[in-house]
Amino acid sequence: MGRITETVKWLIIINIVFFVGTLLYDNLAYRLFSLYYFENEQFQVWQPITHMFMHGGFAHILFNMYGLFAFGSPLEARWGTKKFLFFYFSAGIGAALVHTGVNYFTFHQGLEAMMNTGLTDTQVLEMMADSMRQVATNSAGQYSVNLPTGIDVDSYNNMLSAYSGTAVGASGAVYGVLVAFGLMFPNIELMLIFLPIPIKAKYFIPLMIAGDLFFGVTGSPFGIAHWAHIGGALFGFIMAYYWKRNSMNHTRWD
Repeated sequence: MGRITETVKWLIIINIVFFVGTLLYDNLAYRLFSLYYFENEQFQVWQPITHMFMHGGFAHILFNMYGLFAFGSPLEARWGTKKFLFFYFSAGIGAALVHTGVNYFTFHQGLEAMMNTGLTDTQVLEMMADSMRQVATNSAGQYSVNLPTGIDVDSYNNMLSAYSGTAVGASGAVYGVLVAFGLMFPNIELMLIFLPIPIKAKYFIPLMIAGDLFFGVTGSPFGIAHWAHIGGALFGFIMAYYWKRNSMNHTRWD
């Protein structure tokens, strides 16, 4: 394991500062800096950036920061500071865009289905607002709602989650870093805690992305934003592949 590079070090420090802030100002911090769906009144223009520094718990930030350290440092050493920062934030914003795009499709698909039963969009939004109020005031996080005929609970829950849910974490940007690492150092063998056998990066990283794609399509039982992971990986692959093909080096950025 190599030394930590300067930019990666400061990214980790900023993430830790944000994490400590969430411990001190829990509700306020998550409300301001998490990524809300853009049609939700809680959405703010800075959230596609700030959500990358928010985390949902100690294990969440630990794994993301380890990934940033282990795979980001070799990339920064090869690319240079400016290029690595551009890549990191582009992958994170790309993750937010893909995550939001999936939410847009899910929400509007559900909204159209509800309106086809005779409800207006205002009535549907009022129904969702009432459900969210019940969840906020119910210690069990439950709600009750009378759904129109033809609308099942799962469809309504998906629409409600797409509209009112939030995304936090550096995972999207880190997935971009993972993919770039696999492209730049494909034959390096990785030994990970949950997979105690050496496996080359070019094999392991596609397996991780395939797992996210599976859970993204079928539905995650873990509350993980799998489409954000896929978005970060996709944007990371496009950039890293283009740079590798064009032999771009860090001197063009410094």
